[in-house]
Amino acid sequence: MSKFHVPDRGCGHCTAAIAKAVTCADEGADLAFDLDAHTVTLSSTLDDAALAGILAKEGYPATPAG
Repeated sequence: MSKFHVPDRGCGHCTAAIAKAVTCADEGADLAFDLDAHTVTLSSTLDDAALAGILAKEGYPATPAG
């Protein structure tokens, strides 16, 4: 399980873009978004570096969140 703070994500469009990008790379990924906290929690076969790279490529730079 990975959790990232994504400060530039704040709407449904952003959420959909992130979900699409991650599930294109890992069809079995499970994502949970907290719009107020600007976080996304992911269960994926991809490691944190790969997930952070996907988020950055989509225009949503992220940092690990605890």
